Amino acid sequence: MEHGDRHITVVDEQGNEQLCEILFTFESDDFGKSYVFYYPVSAEAEDEDGETEVHVSAFIPGDENEEGELLPIETEEEWDMIEEVWNTFCAEQEEGEE
Repeated sequence: MEHGDRHITVVDEQGNEQLCEILFTFESDDFGKSYVFYYPVSAEAEDEDGETEVHVSAFIPGDENEEGELLPIETEEEWDMIEEVWNTFCAEQEEGEE
């Protein structure tokens, strides 16, 4: 994972690079980890309904000249916490649109 201001380059298991935009990051004191919500910048990332799939990973930030590292979500408890954060984010976005 390479960091830009609001973009990261994600490398998949096949070695393909994909430019993604960071939606937001947060830290969890309960799990002692940082998390990032991101989505692919390319138009091909949209599904048949025109929706863009958002991904989430734990991450270890890199130093100034080093790449960071994306990590998988490991437990059901982490997924529950992430879902709660996502639902709060979506509710706040909807309130802002009204």
